[in-house]
Amino acid sequence: MRFGPLAIALLVTALSPLVQAQDSGLATDEQILLKQVNTDKKALYAANLGLTEEESAKFWPIYDEYEAKVKPVQDRLLANINTFANNYDTLTDTDAAAILKEKMAIEKEREALKQKYTAKFAKVLPAKKALRYAQLETRIQLLIARNVYSLIPLAR
Repeated sequence: MRFGPLAIALLVTALSPLVQAQDSGLATDEQILLKQVNTDKKALYAANLGLTEEESAKFWPIYDEYEAKVKPVQDRLLANINTFANNYDTLTDTDAAAILKEKMAIEKEREALKQKYTAKFAKVLPAKKALRYAQLETRIQLLIARNVYSLIPLAR
């Protein structure tokens, strides 16, 4: 069983009700959906931060850098979810330990990136906008995590 494409489809649905999954193949769907998620996130930040032209010139390059650093972490998360899905019916304690170890490493790396880049945003944005960014980022992450993890059955 493969949860990644379904998780991404739900993630996109949570961020943009207008996005529909395509039936042209799972790998293609994942790439299309991930691209749409990134577009939706940018639109969400643009709509809610109210950046001036000067602030935008500083914010968006840092944002793009952050997203580029986060993408491999997201890819690892999807791979880990798929490992779990592929081994669900035959999961051993050894498998479970490896999946758990990777899950915790991914979460640690994601949080470290969030901390590092939120500090960078705080240096180029007014304090209220930096806080708003951090609040939006947290809300998006929690929404995505809730939707992704609600699809994954508990290990048995």
